Formats: sequence, structure tokens, C-alpha cells
Amino acid sequence: MTTLYIDADACPVKTEAERVATRHKVPMKVVSNGGLRPSPNPLVETVIVPDGPDIADMWIAERAGPGDVVITGDIPLAAKCVQAGARVLKHNGEALTQANIGNVLATRDLMTDLRAADPFRQGGGKGFTKADRSRFLDALERELRAAKR
Repeated sequence: MTTLYIDADACPVKTEAERVATRHKVPMKVVSNGGLRPSPNPLVETVIVPDGPDIADMWIAERAGPGDVVITGDIPLAAKCVQAGARVLKHNGEALTQANIGNVLATRDLMTDLRAADPFRQGGGKGFTKADRSRFLDALERELRAAKR
């Protein structure tokens, strides 16, 4: 059975994901280390993990597999989930697959090194837009349909 996993810390699309999961009658697990208001939706389970680095990521990585969909902006978590056979989407709707996860992970590592080498090259990135939200909704719809097949 397909399950939708949400890496909920700093996830801007929890509400949208819940709407799509409900429409498809897919259980959704919202995983964080606290601070979230639980949904009254019976398909949504709020999973609170202990504080600590990457505990929520480990919880998701241990459970996600073929037929599941994972929403995360965490590239190392995405790589583990792709390797386990899950379908992975970033918050902006970008699919992370076997074909592209290596390049995405390498780019992330390169940018981490560049920021560490130059203290003035910090922060930033693009803001989350309505177009990103729309792309995410379309992508999640496609991924859930494909995962349920």
C-alpha cells in the first residue's frame, strides 16, 4: 500500500500534500521533532521523533520503499529513499530519481564546501513561489497515481 511521507520540518506544502493524499485515500505520515499541530484528518498521522540531528530523516528512510512517495528538501534523505525504491519530490515539485540524484547530491556537497570556504557566500536561495506550489501539486498528483499502479 502506498504511503506519503512528509519530512515536515520547514515543509511549506503540508496542507497541499494532505489535500492530494486525501483525494487519493493514501495514508500520510507527517514526521518532525515537534511543534506541529496534528491534523484531524484520519488519513494523517503526526509522528513526533526525539530531538537530534537527522532523527526524522532516519525514521523516514527506515520505512519508505517501493510504492511510497516522500516529500523532502533534504538531499541525503532523498538519496536514501530513492535507493530504497521510493518516489521522491522536493517542495517545488522537482522529482528526484535514480537518474538525477547523484548530480543533485554532488551539487549540494559542492555548495556546502563553497559556503564553508567563503563566509560571505551565505544564505539566500530563491523564495518559495506560487508557481512552485502549483508545480508541486501537479507533480504530487502524478507521483501518487504512478505509485498506486
